[in-house]
Amino acid sequence: MQRTTRWLVAATLLALGAGAHAQVNQIRVWAAACANCHGTEGRAEPGMIGLAGRNKDELLQQLLAFKNGQRPATIMHQLSKGYSDEQLAQIAAYFAAQKK
Repeated sequence: MQRTTRWLVAATLLALGAGAHAQVNQIRVWAAACANCHGTEGRAEPGMIGLAGRNKDELLQQLLAFKNGQRPATIMHQLSKGYSDEQLAQIAAYFAAQKK
């Protein structure tokens, strides 16, 4: 019985780890959509706005302002509407965690 319990616990932990890994990969997929303008992993080319290493809360505020129409933009207001507020928070955290 104890052996079965250990296997169940191990299997559960593996499943949770796989789920967390899939979540990280999903956030990378969302962030990759930003690469055309903001560079790979948020490290933009000269003349463009880099996102890597910026403050997470500031990034999120700006994304939400685009989404809510409070900040004018050519395309960001449209792109941001495609994500939930939670997804935007995860994207902001992803870029904040990247090295400049």
